[in-house]
Amino acid sequence: MSLHIHSRGRVSLAIGAIGATSLILAGCAAGGGGTGDGDGGGGGGTVIVGTTDKVTTLDPAGSYDNGSLAVQTQVFPYLVNTDYNSTEVVPDLAESAEFTSPTEYTVTLPADLKWANGNDLTSADVKFSFDRNLKIADPNGASSLLYNLDSIDTPDETTVVFNLKTENDQVFPFILTSFPGAIVDDEVFSADALTPDQDIVDANAFGGPYAITSWDFNKTVEFAPNENYKGLLDAPVNDGVILSYYAESSNLKLAVQQGDVDVAYRSLSATDVEDLGKNDKVQVIDGPGGEIRYIVFNFNTQPYGATTADADPAKALAVRQAVADLIDRDAISDQVYKGTYTPLYSYVPEGFAGATESLKGLYGDGNGAPDADKAKATLEAAGVTTPVSLSLQYSPDHYGPSSGDEYALIKSQLEDSGLFTVDLKSTEWVQYSKDRTADVYPAYQLGWFPDYSDADNYLTPFFLKENFLGNHYDNAEVNDLILKQAVEPDADTRTADIEKIQDLVAQDLSTVPYLQGAQVAVAGTSVDGVILDASFKLRFAPITSN
Repeated sequence: MSLHIHSRGRVSLAIGAIGATSLILAGCAAGGGGTGDGDGGGGGGTVIVGTTDKVTTLDPAGSYDNGSLAVQTQVFPYLVNTDYNSTEVVPDLAESAEFTSPTEYTVTLPADLKWANGNDLTSADVKFSFDRNLKIADPNGASSLLYNLDSIDTPDETTVVFNLKTENDQVFPFILTSFPGAIVDDEVFSADALTPDQDIVDANAFGGPYAITSWDFNKTVEFAPNENYKGLLDAPVNDGVILSYYAESSNLKLAVQQGDVDVAYRSLSATDVEDLGKNDKVQVIDGPGGEIRYIVFNFNTQPYGATTADADPAKALAVRQAVADLIDRDAISDQVYKGTYTPLYSYVPEGFAGATESLKGLYGDGNGAPDADKAKATLEAAGVTTPVSLSLQYSPDHYGPSSGDEYALIKSQLEDSGLFTVDLKSTEWVQYSKDRTADVYPAYQLGWFPDYSDADNYLTPFFLKENFLGNHYDNAEVNDLILKQAVEPDADTRTADIEKIQDLVAQDLSTVPYLQGAQVAVAGTSVDGVILDASFKLRFAPITSN
């Protein structure tokens, strides 16, 4: 394999064939790529962004959620990245990045890079960032994505060599654009524990387009252009950004209507978006899909799970199968989301090469609709006593205001069959993100925004033995196939492997995916530069408000 990224050029291997190249890129086309000039502040006013999406932690080693990434992508540097409206991996902080052997990915940094605080930014910071991520291995972090990283060499201050365990890694450059790719200051961050948010802010330990000048956790964050920034994106064209957090989407809707915020991004209800679309004082901006919603089963604590008093793998599987038989995706899409989310019947969503509908023929009536008789027969065949008591958890603040209606409807769908009694509870995201990895929830809601535009990002984080879900799922054949497709240079063979993985997981039902959605932002009519693209990141630098 030959994969080269030189001087902000294109990836020469056809990785894009597996990525989201078929997604239609929509939204405002203002802004563009280039080499950040470090001048900072383009006179585009101070932009106020509103969100309901909470931060878990500012430290990149401790988070794997969209709310945290929304801040981190503004303030931390990445070796490689994707430009606006592109899925191509190109150098960002790096001058060049290339595979110098089948197991060596070599990155060259510019000389004399500086953090916002004036500290030198060198290859030592890069090695430190990845080493600490793997050492800390926070259950809410993304260290699991670094499964193929063996070691890092730094022969000099501007050279970084990533030594990989397996040859021909097709996804490692994509991983570098996502959560574990954020570079941090080795003079500020702890090597073996998460660094407190305020310590990071006080030390001005930032190297992205912005630095944070004020931090009030999940209330307000103030960003100022970082004069030392040098990277892929143009320097910010605005004078700074204020990110304001709202507890309720109804308040966020009111704020953007009244002009109290310039941009509202994640999350407004479908009803709110529909209503705002009729308001000539705002603009509704759509972006490509990629978001999915799914139920996770904890294989230890679900009914008949491995650590329960009546553990029985066959009965546990029957419970998961019955849930899959009873979910009415069309009803959730229509009644809760007014069609802004569409039914999803597999693990890789539509628009990515290798996407299938593996669940459709296996569960329900075989055509996408639910089938209570089939669910009943499945439970009876396994000897499961009904109704099954199922504890189901969701987050009311992380996935938008409609989560309550969404899970109330799922509860009804399960209970109306007479086969389940559902104990439905909700917990706010900051606590939720801790509980779900501590085996507190037998079954629970998650959503997913891909970190990188490749089908692998819907497989590796979920279904490797050591995965982000932490739900104790372990299928050796699935595990081996995920590792195989990640290093398969032939696009057709890789696609076939991705399809087979979905078929196998559909039989196991580690998760039950049910909806796919698009990105939506609402902005004032005087706002320009809001780009919702295939990177699934709202980057502040091109936004202006006049």
